Amino acid sequence: MIKRYIIVVALCLMNQLYAQKIESKISDTLQRKSYDYLFGRIEATAEDKAKQAHYLQYFLNKAKIDQNSEEIVNGYKNYIFYLPEKLKLVYADSMIHSAKKANDNALIGASYLSKGIVYYGQKKHKYALDNYLIADNYISKTNDKYLIYKVKYNIAHIKYYLGFYDEAISLFNECIDYFKENNTRAYLNSLHSLGLCYNRIGNYGLCSEINENGIQEGIRLDNNEMKEYFIHSEGVNQYFKNNYTTAIKKISATIPTINKNKDFANESVGYFYIGKSYWNLHNREMALQYFFKVDKIFDDKEYIRPDMRQNYELIIKYYKSKKDLNKQLYYIEKLLKADSVLDNRFRYLSGRVRKVYDTKVLLKEKQDIEDLFNKRKYNDFIFTGIVVLFFLIVSFITYRHITNKNIYRKKFEELMAKNEAAPKTEVKNGDNGIGNINKDTVADILKQLEKFEKDKKFLAKDLTSAKLASIFNSNPKYLSMIIYQYRGKKFVKYIADLKIDYLIKLLKEDAKIRKYSNSALAEEVGFSSTKTFTQAFFAEAGCPTSYFIGELNKMSQENEIL
Repeated sequence: MIKRYIIVVALCLMNQLYAQKIESKISDTLQRKSYDYLFGRIEATAEDKAKQAHYLQYFLNKAKIDQNSEEIVNGYKNYIFYLPEKLKLVYADSMIHSAKKANDNALIGASYLSKGIVYYGQKKHKYALDNYLIADNYISKTNDKYLIYKVKYNIAHIKYYLGFYDEAISLFNECIDYFKENNTRAYLNSLHSLGLCYNRIGNYGLCSEINENGIQEGIRLDNNEMKEYFIHSEGVNQYFKNNYTTAIKKISATIPTINKNKDFANESVGYFYIGKSYWNLHNREMALQYFFKVDKIFDDKEYIRPDMRQNYELIIKYYKSKKDLNKQLYYIEKLLKADSVLDNRFRYLSGRVRKVYDTKVLLKEKQDIEDLFNKRKYNDFIFTGIVVLFFLIVSFITYRHITNKNIYRKKFEELMAKNEAAPKTEVKNGDNGIGNINKDTVADILKQLEKFEKDKKFLAKDLTSAKLASIFNSNPKYLSMIIYQYRGKKFVKYIADLKIDYLIKLLKEDAKIRKYSNSALAEEVGFSSTKTFTQAFFAEAGCPTSYFIGELNKMSQENEIL
């Protein structure tokens, strides 16, 4: 940080010395050219860095001679776009300094936004968010809608990265509505990001629809810059649909373009899901080659996401199966480093990351292995290591089994004792209104909700707030607000809980249903995938379907004996 500001000071001193001779250093011909012409030459000479450097300097110097604040800021922005990563922040600070001298909220806000984008490109998300929020503070004081939505778009990306998917979806939808008529590339970017969000919340069908729509919109708008990214997104989505061969094919096809764009984050994500696809196809050696690529990017860029933590868990699992304790120890240390990076970036979110290895277990296992290296010969080390690992695994499995069994039994008893006729939870205001929604609208939607629940319409597949709002002649925002206020849940959980509560009632009453597979049960109550169903059942019932059905069958047998 200190080094960077020394460079800034040095540049300022150089600019002061250079300013005295600016006019003599700009050719008369270029001085008479417009900013649009100079910008066009900057773009055209992208492959000739020496020539481009001249045009970058001409543009900035012309703006300084003209005392044109907006173009001075644009001059620094040109440098940010075309310079190497290590110099971008230097020019970003100069851009902010110039914008503040102009005392223009839009220019200042746009400058902070550009600096935030530089940080985001380097995947320094905390710094990016800090600058986005400063930018928003300035831009919110203007009427510049483009900048307002550009801030929303970039903050939505931070929310996506941090796992606040519902909030990100709301912001991306707003951006799509605006950019569709105002900026083709930003519109396609927003569509792509919306699809990523739906993938993360498990709505794989809608993610696929958005990806296909994005490709078709690119063709319609004659802009194919995002085509590879939609294919990349769909490749990841196909992994979650268990179509592993398709996932490998789609993601692999996009890697050259993504690599050319120097987009190391999406490159790493692509390698991770190609690796996981090979892993699930039982080609562990091929999977490992891609996991190593993810590891290399982590070494170079420190890029990691919570879902990609499993990269190291699977490598460790592989080397455990090979009894290679050296490699196992090495990658345990890498996993601990990844955890440290994640914990620093996601301190308040760390509880949401499901870990195969608890940090304490990792540290203990690491210490055990290191002690064995110091005390035993190689053969003794192998034997003792296997015994220790076996003991830890058996102890862990035994402990988890006993603990889970007690928890599941308690949850089962609570479900059996649950009063099925219990009234729905409602949080009521004095006038039955919510914010700017009038009470008549609230009452009408509540009435429709009661009928919707009574008629079991919630069993429909792929039911979204938009679809239900259309049926109710309302809008998704109002419907979601009313459901949250009067049912105490967000829309997705509200629908899922209705399905699960209905299924629990069926399972209690109908022994034939208990013979269904999870896939058949999911189909019975309208879940789009077995995985989504099992997760929803566990979240609502507090135990797996297999345990719940098993206990019901035991009760039935006991009642028959009596």
